[in-house]
Amino acid sequence: MLLRKGFGLKAAAIGGLTTMLIAAMPAAHADDRLIVFAAASMKNALDAVNTACEADVGEAATVSYAASSALAKQIEGGAPADVFISADLDWMKYLSDRKLTKPDTEVKLLGNEIVLVAPKDSPVETRIEKGFDLAGLIGDGRLAMGDFKAVPAGKYGKAALESLGVWSSVEGKVAQAENVRAALKLVSTGEAALGIVYATDAHAEPGVKVVGTFPEDTHPPIVYPVAQIADSKDKDAPAFLKCLQSAKAGELFKAQGFTVLTPSN
Repeated sequence: MLLRKGFGLKAAAIGGLTTMLIAAMPAAHADDRLIVFAAASMKNALDAVNTACEADVGEAATVSYAASSALAKQIEGGAPADVFISADLDWMKYLSDRKLTKPDTEVKLLGNEIVLVAPKDSPVETRIEKGFDLAGLIGDGRLAMGDFKAVPAGKYGKAALESLGVWSSVEGKVAQAENVRAALKLVSTGEAALGIVYATDAHAEPGVKVVGTFPEDTHPPIVYPVAQIADSKDKDAPAFLKCLQSAKAGELFKAQGFTVLTPSN
């Protein structure tokens, strides 16, 4: 959900879609389909990879996209997933600490960057550096971010703004979203003046332009780990995990702006 006033209807629609996707999972699982829970920021790339891997795996996976935090909690609550791809290491660790993943399948799959975006017709230009006037750039508008207490992109964004010494000047202007794609939507529709999203999301959305990239040393490394869920018995899960690390999947991930962290199988 969005935590600021004025964004409730959009948030409710996006939140409702996430709920419907997850609620649909048990029925899909009953048909012995391979079920993947993946961070929302992966949608464009993983949709392409899923199609490319279908022949190798034997089936196309049923993929549910949402914030990593929401998906991890769903898995903890018993949602029938076979594979989990998180947008940060923390939520994978959350599950592994609870013995909910198969440790020998955990792999650091992808890397990413966070960027500052504006609506495509915005005149905003800046250089992201220590003490830059982000509050002035936002003006009377809002800064869209993922929920910085739970959503990885939001956590990375807050860490970067704190490192740059500008968080206190914009904290009251932040519109928090339930996932990074929801934050991106607020910018592309002009409901937020600026937003902090992954570079891959900005790449996939023609309604925004990148104003600047946050230096890597301003936030923890952005790593997407993947693992099979502990109670998964789907025979195709190992083949899917292998295909995610293949050269052809790597090229598709790179095409969407991800950095590939695993050697190709």
